[in-house]
Amino acid sequence: MNPSPSPLATLLKVNLLATWRRLLSLRNQSRLLVSVITSFLVGYLVLSFYLFHFGLRFIGRFPGLGSLLVERLIYLLFAFLFFLLLLSSLVIAYTNLFRNRETAFLLPLPIPIGTIFTWKLIESTLLASWAFLFLVAPLLAAYGLVHRVPWHFYPFTLGLIALFIVIPGVAGSAGAILLARHLDRKAFQLTAIATVVALISLVALRFKPEPVTEELLEARAQAVVDRLLINTGFAQSPLLPSYWLSAGVENWAEGALPAAGFFALVLTANSLLVGRLGTLFLGNPFREAASRAEGRGSVFAEWNWFRRAEARQAVLATELQQQWRPNNTHPASSLTQPRSAIWGPPDRLDQLLARIGLPSDARAIVTKDLRVFWRDTTQWGQTVLLFGLLTVYIINLRHFTRQLDSIFWVSLVSYLNLGACALNVATITTRFVFPQFSLEGRRVWVVGMAPLGLARAVRIKFWLASLTSLFLTLSLTLLSGTLLRLDPLRITYFAVAITLMTFTLNGIAVGLGVLYPNFRESNPSKIVSGFGGTFCLVLSFLYILVSVVTLAVGSPWGWRDDHPEPARSVFAWALFILFSILAGAFPLRLGLRRAAHTEL
Repeated sequence: MNPSPSPLATLLKVNLLATWRRLLSLRNQSRLLVSVITSFLVGYLVLSFYLFHFGLRFIGRFPGLGSLLVERLIYLLFAFLFFLLLLSSLVIAYTNLFRNRETAFLLPLPIPIGTIFTWKLIESTLLASWAFLFLVAPLLAAYGLVHRVPWHFYPFTLGLIALFIVIPGVAGSAGAILLARHLDRKAFQLTAIATVVALISLVALRFKPEPVTEELLEARAQAVVDRLLINTGFAQSPLLPSYWLSAGVENWAEGALPAAGFFALVLTANSLLVGRLGTLFLGNPFREAASRAEGRGSVFAEWNWFRRAEARQAVLATELQQQWRPNNTHPASSLTQPRSAIWGPPDRLDQLLARIGLPSDARAIVTKDLRVFWRDTTQWGQTVLLFGLLTVYIINLRHFTRQLDSIFWVSLVSYLNLGACALNVATITTRFVFPQFSLEGRRVWVVGMAPLGLARAVRIKFWLASLTSLFLTLSLTLLSGTLLRLDPLRITYFAVAITLMTFTLNGIAVGLGVLYPNFRESNPSKIVSGFGGTFCLVLSFLYILVSVVTLAVGSPWGWRDDHPEPARSVFAWALFILFSILAGAFPLRLGLRRAAHTEL
């Protein structure tokens, strides 16, 4: 008699088969789109490999300093990627453990809780680390080619990366469980806010650029380099897992196999230990955290302002019940009842939207989307995390002004800042705007059968997303331009450009979100990770790349001391406007047509 397979092996087999079948269905749906995305992925790998190879060779040409700079950059890159992987694992693990239909389906089944947690840990780690692997692969390939490493460098490095991603994956899952258990506690929230503010302040104070005086420039070059790179010393701390990975890669590339083997064993031992501790001891805390997350009404229940708001809502509900008497059931009586007696009194958000002038159907859609976003901890939590990273970016912008002493550097930094702001818009639209139509779920027929219809609902979602993201990104553009000490004309120039790019990127996200919905999934991260989300990200990046390059080539201020031709600037802006209109209006129009003809 054959022994039955373990529950974990069954879960792995079922999900692998489901993933494979989804890939086959995507190939059958649209071969053209699959070919476009495959071409983009291959093009990205080739282009990034070429850029990394060119950059490493360029840095390596500096006599006496090239190898030192490359080494420090490798350590620094893996250190930052490690911290970003921690944040990504935390966010995805929280969504996958406590906001996932499959998890809610598995918990009541006769499956050991440790098995469920182990499967979700594997799934969350893979979802969080695929972008890390996608970024690191061309870098390591270029690094190996520059150093002319033997063939066994690549499988050795791949094994180190597979061990490396285990540590942030388990740490992120443990942090997600901690958040789920204590997120509704007032003391925990205040402590978390204080910790974040303290970390931002510490980073702002600690990582200040070190000025180089004329006396220091006359000294040895090694002293100057050490002074300039003094803030990168944290990346070479032996306590960081990124240090073990970087040291193993560099020693193997240089032929120091015993030293590389030592760091590989250190990384292996720690990864196995952390992984085993996570699968053994995080199962029961996961069950308790899931119970608290499912039974929690709101994460702000301990705050007085929230209790007062709940009390007001209860009083309004009681008044509404008193208005509806059992003897007041005649159909004609409802015709004489005021709107507040039928639907309840409007809340403050509805009153605010009414003052703006929005009609009642638009107010209903806007209120629903804003409330759903606010009630989902993972949604606004990721927003806070994103703007925390932007805060770090803004804090460090003021250090670039010390190098803006020529027309070339002013133009370069200002257009790079435009690209960074546009990428921020693309991140917001792909992560939060694209899944909005899919999050209607199987209840989308309710909106479709309403008098406003699906097409009007999609238009309302587009304008809500566009105006909200425009407020955020326009503020970011104006603030970053001020910190870079750009003149008012340049700030206005980039503000107009980012405004047009914001509407275009929202048009791409909303249109593709309707064209490629996923009503079976309630997890926004998985919706974005699907075919439509990947295609939306690809088109957004291509649009940003073409737009920034077009505007930079036709810059009205030029790149040197010569005066640029006005005709070239006018042509560049005309091309940018035409390309933006086509890139945003075409998918949005297709999405509206699909929504209008959708059979419910």
